[in-house]
Amino acid sequence: MREPVTKFVAAFSLAAAALIATIAFPARAADYPAPKEGDWVAKDFRFHTGETLPEVRLHYRTVGDPSGEPVLILHGTAGSGATLLTKDFAGELFGPGQPLDASRYFIILPDALGTGKSTRPSDGLRARFPKYNYEDMVLAQYRLVAEGLGIKHLRLVLGNSMGGMQTWVWGVKYPDFMDALVPMACQPTEMSGRNWMLRRLLVEAIRNDPEWNGGNYAAQPRGMQRLLVQFGIATAGGSQALYNQAPTRDKADALVAQRLAQAFSGDANDVLYQWESSDDYDPSPGLEGIKAALVAINSADDERNPPELGILEREIKRVRNGRYVLISASAQTRGHLTTGNAALWKTHLADLLQKAPRAAR
Repeated sequence: MREPVTKFVAAFSLAAAALIATIAFPARAADYPAPKEGDWVAKDFRFHTGETLPEVRLHYRTVGDPSGEPVLILHGTAGSGATLLTKDFAGELFGPGQPLDASRYFIILPDALGTGKSTRPSDGLRARFPKYNYEDMVLAQYRLVAEGLGIKHLRLVLGNSMGGMQTWVWGVKYPDFMDALVPMACQPTEMSGRNWMLRRLLVEAIRNDPEWNGGNYAAQPRGMQRLLVQFGIATAGGSQALYNQAPTRDKADALVAQRLAQAFSGDANDVLYQWESSDDYDPSPGLEGIKAALVAINSADDERNPPELGILEREIKRVRNGRYVLISASAQTRGHLTTGNAALWKTHLADLLQKAPRAAR
């Protein structure tokens, strides 16, 4: 591993500072600075297909002062930076004395391309929106950080689920841009097995719904909520947790009914693009090129990334400064959703940040 060097405090351009709007959230889960929101527009954005858009809006939130060490945190599929501002995640990480204490770190939480308040198919192009993949999403994040915020080096990139997979892509595509990586709830290989099959069933169900109408629907397809509830129960939640919530048939029926009764608040084209963006994900050919110190964290009851397949144990050996942490299944875990509870893994993050060398600036 590289030898530690003098602590670096990231430079942050005055122009970038002007990008951030001072919109405070009304309630926070812990005693950390109020998040701020901003937008930056990437000009002439080129997708991996060769398609281009003259402008791509990238929305983001920040926590902490721009003079702190910069940290990039990436959300899961169909989420946004706001979905990480929870008691169990931000409330365990961003407060005083916590691993990502916002008095020391400048925390950046972007809405990925195609999600949240960033440019999406539902903004107007609908099914004519360029097909994007994880590399396009990471390129958008990189341009936001490097061009929009004027940051030349990150202390850490950390991501959960889709964000975890994008963390692997960051390590492969920009190996000198960060000191540490924490990919969570994911694998560094192409989609396969049940994970891929259920994704394929999800997107095919949308495409074959007559109400989707090739993406030109007048109203949201009525089956979207049922489809997403089915997918969610099949791929997340944890066997113990779901059993504890629904230990009888009647309680299980009530839980399903409760979820089905919730209105679908998204957009079918956005959902389709978000799940299809993982189609060609596969950072495995570049794992030996990762330079940053890396801790991969999964849970033993993760429905999408079952540890019994031995994939991460095999692939982590190819990462020169890599380590693998598996959270044991328990009453506190939630399957694929487990890493949303930072209390279960934050000691490993703190240890990584203490030991990971800082690159020369």
